Amino acid sequence: MKQVLFLHKVLFHKRMPTEPKLAPIRKGLLEFLVLKIVGAKSMYVPDILRELAGTEFATQEGTLYPLLSKLRREDLVQYEWKESDAGPPRKYYRLTDTGRAQLAALDDYWNLINRTIANFGH
Repeated sequence: MKQVLFLHKVLFHKRMPTEPKLAPIRKGLLEFLVLKIVGAKSMYVPDILRELAGTEFATQEGTLYPLLSKLRREDLVQYEWKESDAGPPRKYYRLTDTGRAQLAALDDYWNLINRTIANFGH
């Protein structure tokens, strides 16, 4: 996770002239981070948003719900309804077995490309 946040800080906080080219990278990394977050434990959407808040990946429900729907269609996440003391039942998202395999593959690939980039130096 530190490597993802470091790369994002370098790419997005310098506001480079190529910033529009970075949008697809950010989108892919957001998906990766959401998989990591729900991979740790079942999460309610506001909790996922809180995990992302304060980072370069802070987002809104209008972005997160479509992403979770896409991940569900791809059988990477599933949800279950849980009763809430604070109102109606809530959807809690978690990884499926396919999602765990995808996350492991993404972790491996991230480590590979990070090493490759580091080998090129500055």
